[in-house]
Amino acid sequence: MTENQIREIVARVILSLDNSEASIPVEASARHVHLTKEAVEALFGKGTTLTKKRDLSQPGEFLSEQRIKLVTSKGEIANVAVLGPERKAVQVELSMTDCRSLGIKAPINLSGDLNGAGDVYLVSECGCYNAAKSVIVAKNHIHMTPADAEKYGVSDSQSVKVRIETSRPVTFEDVMIRVNPNFSLAMHIDFDEANACCLEKDSKGKIF
Repeated sequence: MTENQIREIVARVILSLDNSEASIPVEASARHVHLTKEAVEALFGKGTTLTKKRDLSQPGEFLSEQRIKLVTSKGEIANVAVLGPERKAVQVELSMTDCRSLGIKAPINLSGDLNGAGDVYLVSECGCYNAAKSVIVAKNHIHMTPADAEKYGVSDSQSVKVRIETSRPVTFEDVMIRVNPNFSLAMHIDFDEANACCLEKDSKGKIF
């Protein structure tokens, strides 16, 4: 028996154990955009800042009152959420289904990595912004603090497998661990992935 086979057996045994402390919350991230100060003013007027509607699970992040429309030569998607606070670069996070409906070729990247990102126009009642090199399909990942990382025996930028425990369990491979003292423990997947595993409120996942 090879070392890899032994590791796989051990992983399956651990996965089968009923250990609620090993579970992590899983959240579905809907399509949204992050804007720079320049983009906010171009879309909503000079001197405008994002208006908080409610806080999100990650500390300091919020859903704003503002909404925009995504437009390409192939189609459009209206009422897209704008998240705050403002960032140094415009980033549009869509599902692969969204990208195909808009005719956008976008890479599966971690948030913040715009290498190879696609193009789209952002439109509001007040203006339009050419968001070139901004569209990605966000790679699934897990936010956690250093204490969480120690608890689960993982490290920043490590790739792991996660089994989503639902009525249609799915195991995601190559899920990236992101460690930061300011994070709150949660795995983020997009709506395509959430629908694939029948994700429900309070669904959990297990790292193995």
